[in-house]
Amino acid sequence: MTAITADARPPRAAVRPVPLMRVTQVELRKMFDTRSGFWLIASIVITAFLATAGVILFAPDTDLTYSTFVSAIRFPMAVILPMIAILSVTSEWSQRSGLTTFTLIPHRKRVITAKAISSVTVGVVSVLLAFVIGALGNLASAAITGTTLVWNVTVTEGLYFVLGNVLSLLIGFMLGVLIRASAGAIAAYFVYSFLLPTIFGLLATSVSWFADLQPWVDVQFAQSTLFLFEGALTGEQWANIAVTGVIWLVIPLAVGLGFVTRVEVK
Repeated sequence: MTAITADARPPRAAVRPVPLMRVTQVELRKMFDTRSGFWLIASIVITAFLATAGVILFAPDTDLTYSTFVSAIRFPMAVILPMIAILSVTSEWSQRSGLTTFTLIPHRKRVITAKAISSVTVGVVSVLLAFVIGALGNLASAAITGTTLVWNVTVTEGLYFVLGNVLSLLIGFMLGVLIRASAGAIAAYFVYSFLLPTIFGLLATSVSWFADLQPWVDVQFAQSTLFLFEGALTGEQWANIAVTGVIWLVIPLAVGLGFVTRVEVK
């Protein structure tokens, strides 16, 4: 019997990595698959309508403007969107599905990138939906109260609003990557969003030199200019956003990505 030489063996089929688009579609579907995930995303729409109704019922007639409705819808979204981003990452560890996910897709950065894209997609669609619901609220308030329609949000201000919400969502995503535990990441987000700004605000009011430093170290203060609907931002305001973004978003995210690519998944 003639031995089969190495040259006579059939060539192995080339292994092609799973396309990023397909991984992103899977991650996007995973955000809706569970009952909790579905209702968390549905709560964006529910709270948007509740905020709109609250403005119509309780806001003075002089404040019934498009920017008021959009700003009111932003408050619940500022909490819900980062939670969605956090859970999209931490679910791999809390639900113990990470071993399966990273076995099917060994390149962990590809999975994290897909999660980031799907989270940002949900965030952008949610913000666009907020604009639609805000417009409906503005029309409804004019019909109910007889006030004049005021459309006081420009395209530039609308883009700022989208960017601000995406940055807020990415902070939640970063905490999910860095901590990889749902409870810890959510608690850290509330520290980021409420405790640290309060401390920085108190320091700014009590220490004169810190008032000038606050826009360069307080990420919430710097990004708040994106939601003011006061026209184009200045160069210094963009610099504040960039510097605080590097300190509080880019560097911790890089550290978290280092952990994710090396930590053992059980």
